[in-house]
Amino acid sequence: MTQETPKQTADWPIEVIRSAKRRKSVSAELKSGVLVVRAPAAMSDDDLAPIVEKLQKRLQKRLRPVPQTDEELEQAARRLNKQYFSGKLRWQSIRYVKNQEKRFGSCTPMQGTIRISHRLAVMPKWVRDYVVMHELAHLKEANHGPHFWKLVNRYPRTERARGYLIAVGMEEDL
Repeated sequence: MTQETPKQTADWPIEVIRSAKRRKSVSAELKSGVLVVRAPAAMSDDDLAPIVEKLQKRLQKRLRPVPQTDEELEQAARRLNKQYFSGKLRWQSIRYVKNQEKRFGSCTPMQGTIRISHRLAVMPKWVRDYVVMHELAHLKEANHGPHFWKLVNRYPRTERARGYLIAVGMEEDL
């Protein structure tokens, strides 16, 4: 049986599957953009609605991370600088910007400015850290030569993050 719950908080259609074998538990999973809810056959729609709403909110939080802030970006840069560059790097600013549609980051070493695309603010932090590491390395090496990549590759999730960015179709512009 398929039905919509009255208080839908997410953008997903809901499919409710009732089972006589289920006695108490309600479960939910996202399948091809549909929230599939399994519930006991004896449970009323009124009893099920608040449970579905709670499951939707939980899943929505997990799938849509809270955007990171410029302050978190600065903290990440300080941490990566300390960990991989012995705290020797200096920059004037590091911030999220909305005018980078073809790149995830850029650095102007002479001015010490690092700009990170706002698109990274909702990606996993380890991906953001890779891009920050990449831009920090430009403070020492302005090009993409072997020495530059030696610096970047000290970050242990470099290959994984590059794979993630390739999967979202943007890595070629780093």
